[in-house]
Amino acid sequence: MSARILVVEDEDRIREFINRGLTYEGYRVDAAPDGQTGLDMARENPPDLVLLDIMLPGIDGLEVCRRIRSVSDVPILMLTAKETIEDRVTGLDAGADDYLVKPFAFDELMARVRALLRRSQPVKPQVYRFADLELDTGTRQGTRNGRIFDLTAKEYELLELFMRHPRQVLTREVIFDHVWDYDFGGESNIIEVYVRYLRQKTEIDGQSRLIHTVRGIGYVLREE
Repeated sequence: MSARILVVEDEDRIREFINRGLTYEGYRVDAAPDGQTGLDMARENPPDLVLLDIMLPGIDGLEVCRRIRSVSDVPILMLTAKETIEDRVTGLDAGADDYLVKPFAFDELMARVRALLRRSQPVKPQVYRFADLELDTGTRQGTRNGRIFDLTAKEYELLELFMRHPRQVLTREVIFDHVWDYDFGGESNIIEVYVRYLRQKTEIDGQSRLIHTVRGIGYVLREE
């Protein structure tokens, strides 16, 4: 069944424009002309996503956002004519997931709607397999030749990166970007430390090495 979207917008023309466009794209749409009505509709028939104007009569959009967020994790996209950094920060601090400034192209609105809906969908756990090594994304545990081992958060992220790219040489820069998300600097040995941790957990009882060093470049997951 298609997603249900609640549009809270006091300008009739904009509300109808969004309503028609979303309906044409196959979404189910509920529309409210003010904050209190939007809150009531959100409680009575919880939506999959909220499009919320900031400047509303009665209860403004920021307060509506706070009240919805206090009881729900539903994605909220704020719509507003305000475009300063301070205004955007205020909206995000109120609990919004994204922020779109009026006037906007409908294609951009749709792209943001699709992205927020994708992000809110539960990710189905899967099991990566390479040789006799397995990684379960649901339990976040590894298995080597039937033996289960636990992983810390960073060990898991690093092993998942290797398992998603078997036999592909991953440079230090790629690993930093995907696992640590910032640059430790050229002299850091953090990757070497965590590769050593993974080798200790995957090479117990003399099992063969799967994570290999490619000198001067990075690392690769491959069989000997």
